[in-house]
Amino acid sequence: MDIVETRSKPKPRRGVYELYWQFASRRQAAFERRLAGKNAPWSDDPILQEFKFCNVYRAADRVSQYMIREVCYAEEVGSAADRAFQIVAFRTFSKISTWNRLMALLDGPPRIRDLADGSFVAALDRIKREDGGLYTGAFILCANKAFGHDEKHHNHAALFEKMFVQDAVADRLIGANSFEGLVRTLEGYPLMGPFMAYQTAVDLNYSELTDFSENDYTQAGPGAVRGLAKVFENLGDYTPSEAIQWMVDQQEVEFERLDLPFSGLFGRPLHAIDCQGLFCETDKYCREAAPELASNRSRIKARYRPSTTSLELFFPPKWRLEPPARTIPAARLQTQPDLFSNA
Repeated sequence: MDIVETRSKPKPRRGVYELYWQFASRRQAAFERRLAGKNAPWSDDPILQEFKFCNVYRAADRVSQYMIREVCYAEEVGSAADRAFQIVAFRTFSKISTWNRLMALLDGPPRIRDLADGSFVAALDRIKREDGGLYTGAFILCANKAFGHDEKHHNHAALFEKMFVQDAVADRLIGANSFEGLVRTLEGYPLMGPFMAYQTAVDLNYSELTDFSENDYTQAGPGAVRGLAKVFENLGDYTPSEAIQWMVDQQEVEFERLDLPFSGLFGRPLHAIDCQGLFCETDKYCREAAPELASNRSRIKARYRPSTTSLELFFPPKWRLEPPARTIPAARLQTQPDLFSNA
C-alpha cells in the first residue's frame, strides 16, 4: 500500500527555481567541454565566464580529487584507524600544500603515533612558521579555544589527539551503522559543528572505511540555506535537509521538463551532497542573475585564476563510474580568462 504524502511541499520561486537546474546543466556542460579538451570559453553564460564556481559534483573539485586519490586511496598509510585520522585531518585544513609539507616533514602521511609523540603538532608549527597559513578558506571552522590553546592549529591537534588517541574514535567511525550515525559521532566533538561533521563524513565515505549512500543523510550549510531561501518562496512542511533530498528526487523530471541536457558524472546522478552544494552555488549565481533577492552576501568575490596544471580524475572505485577516469588538460593562458578554478 502506497503512503500518501500529507505534508505541504516546498513552493518554488518562479524563475529562480528554474535557475537552479539551468545552473547545474550549464556548469556541468562546461566541465565536460573542458574535459573533452575544447578551448575556453566553455560556456556562453557571461556569469559563468567571469566568476569562480565549484563543480556540480563535489567529488570532481580539485581539493576533493586530491583527497580521494592521495588520502582516501593512498598506499602505505598504516592502519585503518590511521586512514580515518588522515581523512579527518586533511578535511580540517583542506589545503593541499599543508598536506604535502606534512608528508615531507613526517616521512609519509601523519599517523596516530605522530599525535601521541608530538610530531604532528611540531610539523604544523614549522609549516606555519615557514609557509604561513595552514588552512584554506573553503569552510568556516569553529575557532574557539576549546582545548585552551591560543592558536587554532594547536586546538585542532588537541582535538585529533582526543579523538584518535584518547577515545579511539576510529573504531566508532569505521563501525558506524548509518551515514547519520557517522555524522553524529563527529558532531559530538568540539570544533566540528554540524556542517563540518557532515562534510568530513562524506570524505570518510569516499574511502573503503565506510560504504553508505550519499542520499541517506544530508545537512544544509550556511550557503545552502541562503540558496534555499532564494530558490523557494517557502519550504512548506519540509526541513532544509528534506528540501535538498526533494531536489534529488526531482532531478530527472525537472531536467526533462526544462529541456536541459544533463547526463550526470559519467552516468552518476546528483546525490544529496551535490544538490546541497548546488544551493550554495545558486546563491552565488543569483547575486548577479537575480540581485533583487537580497541576502547577507551581495556579490561574488572570487574570479577565476587559470590553473596551468592538468588534473587526472579519480573517483572512488566502488562507484564503478564509466569511464572511471579522464584527464582535464591544463588551462592555456589566454588574453580572455579561462573558467573555473575547480574544473
